[in-house]
Amino acid sequence: MKKIITFLTIITLFVSCRDEVVNKPEQLIEKDVMVNIMYDLSILEAIRNQNPTSLDTFKINSRDYIFKKYKIDSVQFAKSNVYYAADYNEYKSMFEQISNRLETNQKKVDSLIKLEKKKKKPILQKKKPTTTIVGDTTKLK
Repeated sequence: MKKIITFLTIITLFVSCRDEVVNKPEQLIEKDVMVNIMYDLSILEAIRNQNPTSLDTFKINSRDYIFKKYKIDSVQFAKSNVYYAADYNEYKSMFEQISNRLETNQKKVDSLIKLEKKKKKPILQKKKPTTTIVGDTTKLK
């Protein structure tokens, strides 16, 4: 009897491990597109956190903008996000791709800022200091 219960338990574990936790949605967003969407959302959220009024000034709703850009709707995004999040390793891989892209772009921006500073520095050094004449200049002989 113990052998049968052990056998059934093992069979149940194998069968349950094969089943997907979340069913694949009908309109699943492709993985590469989903990474792009999540990257764009992270950029827009960073803008919102750094300067909250910037997006509000132009009346930009970041989610609506993304949905229009990628021609998706909120339900499609939510279902695809849940589907990808169900596989922890795959979802982690997607976030690592996003993080790498952000770091690469940050390095590019930093190097551009350094170049701009170098360009402005010589201009400031070339300017000669102006001399100011103090006192009454009408009594010069």
